[in-house]
Amino acid sequence: MDALLHVDQDQRAVVMNIHNESVRTFGSGRLSQSGSILVAIVDGFWLSETCPTENIMIEHLKLAGKVALVQGGSRGIGAAIVNRLAKEGAAVAFTYINSEVNALEIQDSINANGGRALAIRADSADEKAIRQAVQTTAETLGRLDILVNNAGVLAIAPLNEFSMQDFDKTLAINVRSVFIASQEAARHMEEGGRIINIGSTNAERMQFAGGATYAMSKSALIGLTKGMARDLGPQGITVNNVQPGPVDTDMNPEHGEFAESLKALMALPRYGKSEEIASFVAYLAGPEAGYITGASLTIDGGFSA
Repeated sequence: MDALLHVDQDQRAVVMNIHNESVRTFGSGRLSQSGSILVAIVDGFWLSETCPTENIMIEHLKLAGKVALVQGGSRGIGAAIVNRLAKEGAAVAFTYINSEVNALEIQDSINANGGRALAIRADSADEKAIRQAVQTTAETLGRLDILVNNAGVLAIAPLNEFSMQDFDKTLAINVRSVFIASQEAARHMEEGGRIINIGSTNAERMQFAGGATYAMSKSALIGLTKGMARDLGPQGITVNNVQPGPVDTDMNPEHGEFAESLKALMALPRYGKSEEIASFVAYLAGPEAGYITGASLTIDGGFSA
């Protein structure tokens, strides 16, 4: 038998069958009985209509009711961030350019498990596509609270062989797209908004030859983050920069060409996991991080120690 629950416009209603742990979403406030216990997530808390709350687990979802956009969310660190923000209760849109299969798998998995996800094909080197992705997120999901700028490219070549085409592409995606997306997102954000840039420890330490342009692009994010934090602080929007060290991704695999030499430089001789970066991004997106802004925060296993 169906039941109804009143929730605010920005809140989601989710039904969980405690017996088999299946989760289903029925839009704004519509619940359905499944099994013997009816449970809903309202304002980030598990609530029950058919049993005392002391008999069920109460879990707070820190990002319930929030909407996030992740630039570059179909692989590696970006995919981990999308999944973590969704796990924390946010509705998440994310962009991709070539990895359509991965993007749709992530979108469908989140939606099938009671969350809300939206995959948007958008080239992070294209200003119009970036602005449209931000607008689509706000229009489709109803608002925009969190922007994660994760799209990035890495081109390696000696200085005297580095092409201007690769130079321009590196700056377009690693720096220019961050500025464009942040500018557009800030127009939709209210007080409490979050902009989180994904930089690199290479901004402050480039340990191999051929990475000058990449290091320069990530160094630019340090200054851009500080400047945007000043500009957006009066609106109550925080801007921070996360600088991962070596992380096991397709861009820099744990068993790749540079892996052993990188591990030798680290206090913790291992690559990081995408999920470890995502957990910190989720913290910065949440309410506890409201007094952190303009910061570049390094997570690198002691690579820069």
